Amino acid sequence: MRTAPGALPLLGHALPLRRDPLGFLASLPAHGDLVEVRLGPRPAYLVCHPELVQRVLSDARTFDKGGPLFEKVRPLLGNGLGTSGWHDHRRQRRLMQPVFGRERVGTYAADMVRGITAVTDAWQPGRVVDVSAAMQSVTARVTARTLFSTSIGDQDVSDIQHCLVVLFSGVYRRMTAPLGLWEKLPTPGNRRFRAAHDRLRGLIHRIVRAHRRAAGGHDDLLTALATAHGDGADGSLSDRELCDQVMTLLVAGTEPTGHALAWAVHLVATHPEVEARLHAENDRVLSGRRSPEVTDLPRLEYTGRVFTEVLRLYPPGWMFTRTTTSETELAGRSLPRGADVLYSPYALHRDPRLFPEPGTFDPDRWSPDRARLVPRGAFIPFGAGNRKCIGEHFGTVEALLALSTLCARWRLRPVPGAEVRPRPETTLGTGPLPMVALPRARR
Repeated sequence: MRTAPGALPLLGHALPLRRDPLGFLASLPAHGDLVEVRLGPRPAYLVCHPELVQRVLSDARTFDKGGPLFEKVRPLLGNGLGTSGWHDHRRQRRLMQPVFGRERVGTYAADMVRGITAVTDAWQPGRVVDVSAAMQSVTARVTARTLFSTSIGDQDVSDIQHCLVVLFSGVYRRMTAPLGLWEKLPTPGNRRFRAAHDRLRGLIHRIVRAHRRAAGGHDDLLTALATAHGDGADGSLSDRELCDQVMTLLVAGTEPTGHALAWAVHLVATHPEVEARLHAENDRVLSGRRSPEVTDLPRLEYTGRVFTEVLRLYPPGWMFTRTTTSETELAGRSLPRGADVLYSPYALHRDPRLFPEPGTFDPDRWSPDRARLVPRGAFIPFGAGNRKCIGEHFGTVEALLALSTLCARWRLRPVPGAEVRPRPETTLGTGPLPMVALPRARR
């Protein structure tokens, strides 16, 4: 095992992780299957081989949630499904898994289509729109409506969107602060972060209490979670647990899918041959309809390939951390209890040993004959093992319905001179994405 070059006393690799984290991470597989990096004075170990990543993700008992990322995220999300330790996670997962079953997710398809059309119907032909902000608005609206049904108003949805933007930015700053001092400074940004956190938590508590009083009177995700029961000691979720899960679902259901959709729109608009095939498939499957239905998705095969390739190039979750719960061995290296282990979907997905021409946007690499050639564990946008993202199917259905709806109604064109580059914060976004909205003629 080698140590990554460029570490500084006290700061470690904090500067390259702050200045060019994607380039830094993508350079590390060339140094070996397991590479030591320094997070401030603290050592950590980046896993660069897909088989080793699979071992880490399949053994959640030894490689538990923890490390610098989750130390910063846990105060925001509480002890929710995304941040809880191995023992709590087992119980939470058993209770929540039925809520995200395929049949139940299918019942939210109409809400998902209404969410995308509510935002895009306000666009003016020929006018510039910020597609990144628009996709965040779509996913926030869809997540809030499917979680809370009719018990949430438009102003609450707007409040949720505003709070999430502030929180996402603040979490990344805390994550990359080398000595853990950033969040303790009385800066305007830190005051905004605390205010947004308190505001969002207060809104969630109010809605959870209202749902408890309604005693199952709504057909939404929150009601399903509130009424979920396990066997024996699993019981049901307490009010505190329910609030933590709602906070987790709001965060996980908004920014990652919104960023993935923004990247999809950008990549399709800048690759005319992909756009032509996408529109042709959409026109054929929808047969003149303005919006898709969930039953159309199996026939939107190329649309699915496009979104899969977007997740390869720009996985919203670009870096994750784990902590060893006991002394263990990894890639021939003995790791002590409490060691920080990192893995980066971005670095794996850009490794030329795993994906030929990794920087090329090529949806056909996911055609059945070529997809078989992808090594096991090389493509992990949703993680793997028993901590694989519980909302994978929900987010994928939402994204495919959104892409199809956009294809049926709009053609988006980049604004000349606008710079689009990855913004690696809590998730991997585009930054502002100005594009010209042009209506498509109905076929």
